Amino acid sequence: MALESQSQKNKYGQGVFGDVYSIIKDLEIDHHNSTFAFQFQLPPLPNLLVSREVREFISGALAGAMTKAILAPLETIRTRMVVGVGSKNITGSFIQVIEQQGWQGLWAGNMINMLRIIPTQAIELGTFECVKRTMTSVQEKWKQNEHPKLQIGCINMDLSLSWISPVALAGAAAGIASTLVCHPLEVLKDRLTVSPEAYPSLGIAIRNIYKDGGVGAFYAGISPTLIGMLPYSTCYYFMYDTMKKTYCQTRNKKSLTRPEMLLLGALAGFTASTISFPLEVARKRLMVGALQGKCPPNMAAALSEVIREEGLKGLYRGWGASCLKVMPSSGITWMFYEAWKDILLVQNSNSY
Repeated sequence: MALESQSQKNKYGQGVFGDVYSIIKDLEIDHHNSTFAFQFQLPPLPNLLVSREVREFISGALAGAMTKAILAPLETIRTRMVVGVGSKNITGSFIQVIEQQGWQGLWAGNMINMLRIIPTQAIELGTFECVKRTMTSVQEKWKQNEHPKLQIGCINMDLSLSWISPVALAGAAAGIASTLVCHPLEVLKDRLTVSPEAYPSLGIAIRNIYKDGGVGAFYAGISPTLIGMLPYSTCYYFMYDTMKKTYCQTRNKKSLTRPEMLLLGALAGFTASTISFPLEVARKRLMVGALQGKCPPNMAAALSEVIREEGLKGLYRGWGASCLKVMPSSGITWMFYEAWKDILLVQNSNSY
């Protein structure tokens, strides 16, 4: 082997050709099959990225960035319809944006949207995985250690944690964590999307918002956002994880294919969005109410205002546009996220 290796080095030489030869040798080529195939593997990641949690955060960030780059126009249309700006239907709103701002108007606020979604998805998906794994481990240890019992008179109660769903708890924690960290970016994105005349650039938007209300202005609507996020995030992650496990058990599969991830992610987003959409409408009203010269004092007042002005159907104004955005966004995010996890977790764990 040593002689063979030396002869190969002499044959191909050093420098560029030697490097090319070494790269080709690293590709796993199957000479016995009639079809040519090779397997590509990323190089081992730095020690900083050995942690599973860090890799999950990176996977979430990459998935979020790729999804938003594709679906930015739908996000613009959805935001305008939810807050009541312009046309009341999807097609009319789409045409109106193009007529007023050109094609680039469909990507209004997209830069801040990308800056927002990268940390948001990283924190949200990373927190979900971490809390779910931790809670599952706690439940197993609690069960193995014979959890304590509480006795009140003649009544004995088992202090069990089995009634808590790790997935639902992780989903709620993911929504809260990402909202607290990234809410200022959400405020900036909405201002840039809804009122590009008043906020033509990111720098001007930051300066004007700070001038109007200080640091607190960047957290406008944080309470209704958290209230609206809890049911959505909890339902979203619970639905996806439950459907994934049920589908795999029914089909006797260990994992989903990419199209199946796309479909189940879309269904989870549709269900969660439908349940929590009235809270989303009220939240958007509170966040951009100052732009229209009227801002409801709280979420209940915002909901009452919508019902008074538009009836119960007003609570679902923009729901169609929201579904058109949420469903592909959820499906594509899960597909990209699982794909990046396969690359960063599976491939690199095998290389150590």
